[in-house]
Amino acid sequence: RLQQIKELCGDNFDVYSGDDATGTEFMLQGGHGVISVTNNVAPKQMAAMCMAALTGDRQRAMELNAPLTGLHDKLFVEANPIPVKWALHEMGLIPAGIRLPLTVLSARYHDEVRAAMKQAGVL
Repeated sequence: RLQQIKELCGDNFDVYSGDDATGTEFMLQGGHGVISVTNNVAPKQMAAMCMAALTGDRQRAMELNAPLTGLHDKLFVEANPIPVKWALHEMGLIPAGIRLPLTVLSARYHDEVRAAMKQAGVL
C-alpha cells in the first residue's frame, strides 16, 4: 500500500506510519518516519532505530527495534496515554497522577509494562 501511495502522490508527499509495531518495516520499505508513542518512553532508542531504517540499514534497524517490541505492545494495554504517563512516572520524569477523564494504569499491568521498559533499557 505504501508503494501505491508513493506512486500516486509522487516525491513531494511524505508518508508516515502511525503504528510503532510496524514502523520499522514501514520505513525500510520507503516510508519517511513514524509518529510514535514508544518515542515518549524510549526516545534515544527510537531515534537510533529510525536513523538506521531511514538510511536502509535493515540489520541494524531490526536489531535496534527488537528490544522495543515489548513497549510497542505494552504501551497500549490501556488507552493512550495512560501507560505512557505511568511509564514516565516510573522513570522519575513526571509526577504521579493523571487528569480526568483518564484514570491511572490498572495495577494488573504494572509488571508487564515495567518488564517491557527493562527490555528496552529505559529502567
